Amino acid sequence: MSLRPAALALATVLMTSTAVSAQVQVDPERLNALTRELASDRFEGRAPGTPGETLTVEWIAEQFKALGLEPGGPDGSWFQTAEVSRTGPDGPAVLTARAGDHTVSFARADEIIVGSDRPVSRITLTDTPVVFAGYGVSAPERGWDDFKDVDVRGKLLLVIVNDPDFGAPEGHPVANTFDGQAMTFYGRWPYKFQEAAAQGAAGVLVIHDTAGAGYPWSTLAGSSTAPDLDIVRADPDKERVAAQGWISSEATQKLLQLAGLDLDTLRVAARSRDFRPVELDGVTMNIDFGQKADRIQTRNVIARITGTERPDETVMFGAHWDAYGRGTPKDGDDIYNGAVDNATGVAGVLEIARLFAQGEKPTRSVVFISWAAEETGLLGAEYYAANPVYPLEKTVANINMDSLLPGDDIDPNIVVIGAGKSDLDARLLPYATREGRRLIPDPAPQAGAFYRSDHFPLARAGVPALFAAAGFTGHNEASRQYVSGAYHTPKDEWMPDWTMKPRQRTCS
Repeated sequence: MSLRPAALALATVLMTSTAVSAQVQVDPERLNALTRELASDRFEGRAPGTPGETLTVEWIAEQFKALGLEPGGPDGSWFQTAEVSRTGPDGPAVLTARAGDHTVSFARADEIIVGSDRPVSRITLTDTPVVFAGYGVSAPERGWDDFKDVDVRGKLLLVIVNDPDFGAPEGHPVANTFDGQAMTFYGRWPYKFQEAAAQGAAGVLVIHDTAGAGYPWSTLAGSSTAPDLDIVRADPDKERVAAQGWISSEATQKLLQLAGLDLDTLRVAARSRDFRPVELDGVTMNIDFGQKADRIQTRNVIARITGTERPDETVMFGAHWDAYGRGTPKDGDDIYNGAVDNATGVAGVLEIARLFAQGEKPTRSVVFISWAAEETGLLGAEYYAANPVYPLEKTVANINMDSLLPGDDIDPNIVVIGAGKSDLDARLLPYATREGRRLIPDPAPQAGAFYRSDHFPLARAGVPALFAAAGFTGHNEASRQYVSGAYHTPKDEWMPDWTMKPRQRTCS
């Protein structure tokens, strides 16, 4: 497989758009070798807080050092250290619902995926009332409140993934109340977890469907044994519910039937500004599971080239280094190598760093950062946004590289995730055109990719962000196969036929 339609093309466009000398060319063999090495079993899936992290961050720092870059972290270090809370499953889980004398049990991972960000060894919810809370959204600026004046404190919430207007037909009263097919932050599960905590709920389960979530249940189940990470919070009992996770549509229907309710009917009711939470009369839920809880340190890797004329202004290139480590085995393989997601992105950043190091010195300072703990909630980027090494108000661009898909189906398009959210995509356009590339908006906006990668915490703080993805155009079989069969599984591995040979392409 050639990676030219993806990483190589994107690296070329980003190189030219940031005034790197045209005499310095992308090296496809180096790009391939970097991806192959970082995705190898030696790094054990690059999970934060494991020996695989130590190998990973030290290897990335060595690559930066070999290029002659400056350490970019605090106090002249290559690293920015973040302390995080880690929780993970410890033993089986009891998941039952009861209505009168009738009890229904649910299988962990197959029907319900549940964990907790509270740093305790056991989570127990006993005879907890269950409430269907629509989309779990409180957005006064959009005239939307799923909770109204209903007290849901101490209850378990069921909420629908995505936004209230997702999939609404043309002319429907709620159409485009949020962003239509494009998911907003309100549609993302981290928001729904946070809002449930703000409402005082005991727990929250997000109702999964593939279209609304943007990935199949198998993606969630495959990574369900991986530890959960969270930033260390002053009051975790206040900021996090006791139990949080996902429930399949089929399991939701089974639970609702105990109260004589129907999921499809409730979905229709929830797509209204007048919706009010619906309690499952006579139904309670019992959740009990043990977990391991501790604190770990994880590290962002940061390198820098000081600008010649505006050294106090920063252009940032970033890609997360982490994957899922070792998890649920698939076909005898338990290492989640994360070759596409995101060894390719790190390789792209390292190659762009080489282009800058060997080209003319940039006018502004350029920072290259490999983020920690993206897969567990953008934690490395969240920590940086709260503790910036370089002032955010003088960070003029944050360019994110996350998953660059190889494939034989040549596509000259480069997807701009979150098109129009800053002026960076407009600034990139003439350079992309010069390279024979076309910038297109996200073909799957319902997946909310703009809110799911490391540029977002900085974008939320006001830093202009560009998340350009290559290969995931929605028009090729390779991207469909990757998302449905390899994404977040041990099958996301480097393949020997990834040659990354450059080819000349033009837009039609």
